[in-house]
Amino acid sequence: MINFNQPYIARNQEKYIKEALENYHISGDGPFTKKCNLFLEEHFNVKKALITTSCTHALEMSAILLNLKEGDEVIVPSFTFVSTPNSFILRGAKPVFIDIRPDTLNMDEDKLEELITDNTKAIYLVHYAGVGCEMDQILEIAQKYGLDVVEDNAHGLFGKYKGKYLGTFGKFATQSFHETKNISCGEGGALLINDNSYIERSEIIREKGTNRSRFFRGQVDKYSWVDVGSSFLPSDILAAILLSHLEESRIIQRKRKEIWDTYDSVLKEWAQNNKVVQPFIPDYCIQSYHMYYLLLPSLDTRQAFIQHLKDKGIQSVFHYVPLHTSEMGKKYGYVERSLPVTEDISNRLVRLPMYFDLTKKDLEEINQAVIDFRFY
Repeated sequence: MINFNQPYIARNQEKYIKEALENYHISGDGPFTKKCNLFLEEHFNVKKALITTSCTHALEMSAILLNLKEGDEVIVPSFTFVSTPNSFILRGAKPVFIDIRPDTLNMDEDKLEELITDNTKAIYLVHYAGVGCEMDQILEIAQKYGLDVVEDNAHGLFGKYKGKYLGTFGKFATQSFHETKNISCGEGGALLINDNSYIERSEIIREKGTNRSRFFRGQVDKYSWVDVGSSFLPSDILAAILLSHLEESRIIQRKRKEIWDTYDSVLKEWAQNNKVVQPFIPDYCIQSYHMYYLLLPSLDTRQAFIQHLKDKGIQSVFHYVPLHTSEMGKKYGYVERSLPVTEDISNRLVRLPMYFDLTKKDLEEINQAVIDFRFY
């Protein structure tokens, strides 16, 4: 079986884990945590980076920092993972789902203004597959209406929009280091802060609502409970794994690009002949090479395609089920067929295996199996 995903093992991974153990500091904010934060700050030129236990927790931190509350509305794509809306629903805010573009599968910026009300407080966008949303128009609308922008950049580490890194546009951005992501530590995330005025409070929220970080910097003689918060710090052992992956990010990204480019070139003629849609990358975007997907002509074809690959020993998967069609989505008053592009894309999308250790032979086998699929 060729798996859909397989975690990468970095050269220094075991060495750094051993060092973390020998440091006798395996809880959060140890030496490796600080090195990871610094790597993200320097590489992406952000004001502050704080690694967290997950991208979910980074999103929850952003909702606390924005003081989102009951009665507030947040515009968010329905085509995303549940963590995106859950982060602010926990604060009492309501999701206002927006449809996606049929080309990049990102939120349709042309539909933003019609969804804004007096209760709208923020836009939570998702850079799907690590391809940048139309940030110029989104930021212009956000500024016009005084809305905060949060980038869910779980897919987009190292991606760029018009020469600027994804995750550096909004007030906050969140990253994922889950084992399915390009750079991972098994379970982990990060909050990127692009506004200096939020740095101190973000440290407090991450440290259970205490000013513990200020205490360790010698800024106060004792630390105490000063705000709401929770335990969002990952173990320094996880940070050790993450650092080993970050250090090899160029190697990882180069290999993933080779895999993506191979799929795209080998399957081009087959896709055109069978009305299968390949990923679209605008000329002004540099993608993160997080995934390779295909849009099959119909749901039935997609399901048959997944079974065909499974019969060939290849694991492929579909992706998000639209959140507005879920049980929770319906509680907020949403009905099926209200976001037609989202529902259509969700029914037809399939993702091919994408991980560092895919061999040339694996890719040849996968591509041949795809080409051998018979449409009826």
